Amino acid sequence: MTIRYPNGRKYTPIKQDAQPIKKSTPKDLSFSNRGKSLEDEIDEANSFYLTRQLAVIHKKPVPIQIVNVEYPSRSAAVIREAYFKTPSTTDYNGVYKGRYIDFDAKDTKNKTSFPLKNIHPHQMTHMRAAVEHGGICFLLVRFSTLNRYFVLPFDVVDSTWHDMENGSRKSIPLEIFEQQAIEIKVGYIPQLDYLKAVAALLP
Repeated sequence: MTIRYPNGRKYTPIKQDAQPIKKSTPKDLSFSNRGKSLEDEIDEANSFYLTRQLAVIHKKPVPIQIVNVEYPSRSAAVIREAYFKTPSTTDYNGVYKGRYIDFDAKDTKNKTSFPLKNIHPHQMTHMRAAVEHGGICFLLVRFSTLNRYFVLPFDVVDSTWHDMENGSRKSIPLEIFEQQAIEIKVGYIPQLDYLKAVAALLP
């Protein structure tokens, strides 16, 4: 059984005629990360934070129970059957400036809103518990069609989640992100410096 990440496609460069070298502009930077998964962008940022001793943040492993393994040779093992043991909570957690942070990364192609169905009840339960114990929780949302990124604080997520349970809301409009979230500007190294936005959530 082969396990791949969602962005595991092979990159094939397009041949072009020679063009004069030009300096990068902010517009160039905003398109330089097209084609990467949100997970790739966050992982690159986390590696940068770790090497610079700014934070220790990692992707949580998904608990899997292996039930069938074949050994075609002594030095090789092939997993034939495996199951998720429990629903995963959120994608990432770690420590930043002495505070525990816990967040989930969400990607949407919708241009005007973020569907609340992309959040699972067990994730809300987990984040509420972490917040009650002093943790900093949020969603890191990418509007991929717009190439815009936001850190949405948990209190905003929780409020809109209650609206969904009451039947008055099915999504979070982009306007709420623009008014109540912290937008992440695409940079250079790292391209997705999301901790600058998270710093605004610290007391």
